[in-house]
Amino acid sequence: MWGRADKGDLARRPMAATTPGTLVLSLWDKAQLMLWCANLLYALAAILLIYAVLFLMIHLPLFPLTHVEVKGDLQHVTYQQVSYIVTREFKGNFFTLDLAQVGRGFQKLPWVRNVSLRRQWPDTLEVTLEEHGVLARWSAGGLVNTRGELFEAATSSELPVLSGPEGSAREVAEQYDQFKTALAPLKLKPTSVTMSERRAWQVKLDNGLTLELGRDQTGARLSKFVRVYDATIARMPRFVTYVDLRYPNGFAVRFGAAETKPRVNS
Repeated sequence: MWGRADKGDLARRPMAATTPGTLVLSLWDKAQLMLWCANLLYALAAILLIYAVLFLMIHLPLFPLTHVEVKGDLQHVTYQQVSYIVTREFKGNFFTLDLAQVGRGFQKLPWVRNVSLRRQWPDTLEVTLEEHGVLARWSAGGLVNTRGELFEAATSSELPVLSGPEGSAREVAEQYDQFKTALAPLKLKPTSVTMSERRAWQVKLDNGLTLELGRDQTGARLSKFVRVYDATIARMPRFVTYVDLRYPNGFAVRFGAAETKPRVNS
């Protein structure tokens, strides 16, 4: 049995008659639901449109990258290496190319320390590469750059050898620079700098001499060695192979074989 309905309600609600005495209320009288469904369809249509546009931009030859401009003071990165990265990592066009992925590709090159990428309208990618400035070899393997960072690369250059505990490459590199500067007046260069687990320093020079500097006052001890070198060690009749500078009021020396002659640096 049907209840009573207000005339205004009946006017607002569409009704359909089926059999005599039966009223059916239409589901489409819910305006909010209809609006929600319409918005959902619009959103789906917009998503499909965006997807179609992106698909066309990626797969059609629109806005292609036709030029790669490589900048930087490059001594070790070769044209062949750059071409390999371009062939392997360049996927997409001017707008869709994944710069982060391309950057990671260049970063894998042995001598590349840093890479910067920039799009240049309308068809160019600008690549700026920073190479490692090699300073020395690390005794445990690899090379040390001028910032004290370890990296893996191959070189035939004659380089000093640095060594120390794990994680000490930066400190050893800094000490190497200080030792090199201090020895410059004697025209002697370090060929090896070692920091022990006890943080004691040993330096080998290019004339075959080994200096034992210990843990403390290494700068002062090396300065003392430089001051007295010409008047003492350089005048000894036999070549000195080892100098222990850890004594407070002097130093101890060790001579080479009797037939060994002093080496003269030019």
